[in-house]
Amino acid sequence: MKSRLLPALGGAVVVGTLALTGCSSSADAAQDDRTIRFATLPVSDDPNAETPVEEIAALLAEETGYEVEITDVPNYSAVIEAIRSGHEDIGIMSAFPTAMGVNTGEVDPLVAWSGDDSPVARCVVLADSPIRTLEDISPEDTVAFADPASSSGYFMPVYMLDRAGLTQDEDYEVLFSGGHDRSQLALKSGQVDVTCTAAMFTDMAGQGSPYFPFEAGETRVIGESPAMPVSLAVLGNQKMSEDKRAALLEALPVVFSAANADALGTYGEALPEGVEPMIEPGPETFQTLVDIAAVAGVDISDLE
Repeated sequence: MKSRLLPALGGAVVVGTLALTGCSSSADAAQDDRTIRFATLPVSDDPNAETPVEEIAALLAEETGYEVEITDVPNYSAVIEAIRSGHEDIGIMSAFPTAMGVNTGEVDPLVAWSGDDSPVARCVVLADSPIRTLEDISPEDTVAFADPASSSGYFMPVYMLDRAGLTQDEDYEVLFSGGHDRSQLALKSGQVDVTCTAAMFTDMAGQGSPYFPFEAGETRVIGESPAMPVSLAVLGNQKMSEDKRAALLEALPVVFSAANADALGTYGEALPEGVEPMIEPGPETFQTLVDIAAVAGVDISDLE
């Protein structure tokens, strides 16, 4: 992991100066309490999309008056663990990892945004496939999913298929391809009969994207998943100071807003238009996500 420190705007004390004067442990603690430490990782399904952490840190520093330390982490589990252990104050997460974190009972959802009405995932077949609807899928057919930890590449599609009366490994065979792009290659080569992937990728037909390497008209959509009940959330360390928590609760809805959409990049794209943030939502907000994950055979209701 790598960390960077961005001073709060408006004349914050420089950390290096304190070190030169031989600061005490109490001074270290005071300085730490004036620093918002947040863990980031991409929230987009597109792995080529860059996360604008410097821009977000600058906005957060300006809005709170705190210094902001950014830590880039490799995966959702690392974010949750860093917040649980107190190494980080906040982490910005997509829906299912947020539900996992909340259900530990050891991190708090500070702010969350519900999803819009758009489908999260779509299942597609080749244009000449005899499969016309989800109900046409048979036990002899193989369905490709990106990864067992993927919201759009597994959780939501399996939920979609379940609602159509189809149970994995009974009513269809499962293949985990290892990535959205690999699922499409498997469909293109005839290794699988159906692929379920992020809805955004199916809109890329004819654009030469490796995440949907088909021309318009080469594939057909046979099913769409429901919308995501939660699109994005900020998890917080339960042991942060009350002053820091209050500053974050006031600043986060301002920073993560339509007014900053360009600066927020992938985070801005993940925020649904016209949706007001939920401040300190309760665990019930995430129960639907727990239920959806359970359909996929993943119990996140009592994560240890």
